[in-house]
Amino acid sequence: MLNVTDKKLLAAVADLHEIPQGAFNIRKNGEGIMRRSTANIEIVPKDGKPGIDILVKPGTKNESVHIPVILSAGLQDVVYNTFEIGAGSDVLVVAGCGIHNPDSGAARHDGVHEFFVRTGAKMKYVEKHYGEGKGGERILNPKTVIEVEEGGVVELEMIQLRGVDRTLRDTEIRLQANSRLIVTERLLTGHRQEAESKITVELLGDDATAQIISRSVARDDSRQLFHLNLRGYARCRGHIQCDSIIMHNARVSSVPEISAYHADAALIHEAAIGKIASEQLLKLMTLGLSEAEAEAAILEGFLK
Repeated sequence: MLNVTDKKLLAAVADLHEIPQGAFNIRKNGEGIMRRSTANIEIVPKDGKPGIDILVKPGTKNESVHIPVILSAGLQDVVYNTFEIGAGSDVLVVAGCGIHNPDSGAARHDGVHEFFVRTGAKMKYVEKHYGEGKGGERILNPKTVIEVEEGGVVELEMIQLRGVDRTLRDTEIRLQANSRLIVTERLLTGHRQEAESKITVELLGDDATAQIISRSVARDDSRQLFHLNLRGYARCRGHIQCDSIIMHNARVSSVPEISAYHADAALIHEAAIGKIASEQLLKLMTLGLSEAEAEAAILEGFLK
């Protein structure tokens, strides 16, 4: 059922080298091909449209669910997934999409993920995107909507480091009282690739906190556009940090926005775009690295 290419894609987007121990759902070329629920995490197919409901029981601790998507042909795929993260639970969710496109047509995946993180729950969500193949375009358009109830904690890792020709990443998060959010975004583009990222966070309850860290590298003739928005409606704290390295003929635009609708909303944004410092290259080259090796080491460290 899974060939060598499939296994390579699963390793790239979900760190899966074998079938995971916990709950999982693997989707290939528009169809669910493997699925398993556990005593505390139930995965149920949606009725009437493609996708699944992932139901995590209240109080579930130290469990994980993997829901990767792989495409190995030039086709269009749309999926709608809903997550119910029960009160007081602590879980890891690993998603992501890998595309191997050998065909002349475009391969495209649009994924809509909706999360309800209930009172006092903690969720880490890892989403990786990867593309390969000598065929047509590889297109990924993820939309993520997260509702975080009082005392909830959400950590997001959103990673795209190779092979995606076009992407629009749209993320909306709403935080209630005493909830906490940490977002880490890492993005690499090259050739003529285009990437747009929109992240909007609404801090709705007292003592909600949010931190967004976005790091990107744009090479060759690629294009990147970032819209990072924090909106404070209560006594809250938020911080945006957007750093980009630009190389060759690439273009990067960063548009951080902060909006306060309450006198005790404390919001900060920072944005920086620049090239690799020559002294960094020289320092590594004096240690015996070639210029290309030194450049690769700097970029790898920057995107960690």
